[in-house]
Amino acid sequence: MNDQIALMNMKFQGKHGVPAVERAVAQPFEVDAVLFLDLRPAALADDIEKTADYSDVLQICREVVEGTSLQLIESMAEAIASRLLTRFATVGVNEVLVRVRKPKVPLPGELDGAAVEIRRRATESRS
Repeated sequence: MNDQIALMNMKFQGKHGVPAVERAVAQPFEVDAVLFLDLRPAALADDIEKTADYSDVLQICREVVEGTSLQLIESMAEAIASRLLTRFATVGVNEVLVRVRKPKVPLPGELDGAAVEIRRRATESRS
């Protein structure tokens, strides 16, 4: 499917990281979420019930990032992808791409941050 909805560079505060000190104080995280679905039904009917509501996408991402502390941004991306696929299965979202960035990663060197990107299909997330 070539149609997609993308929410880019959503910014949240969360307590995630391998060292305990990173899970003690909130730090910034950035999330991109791309949902793949056929947008024709919603476009032709001009009906939000036939598509993925942007506010629901943002809320799912917020709940994962601002929720339970995780060690890995990989785990955060996987949780977001799984929840998006489950929530929007009824409107035909069968694939998602999720990017999670941690701009203030504590590494001994100069860098803009760390990021992961995953792409999941509905059949993969339910196995």
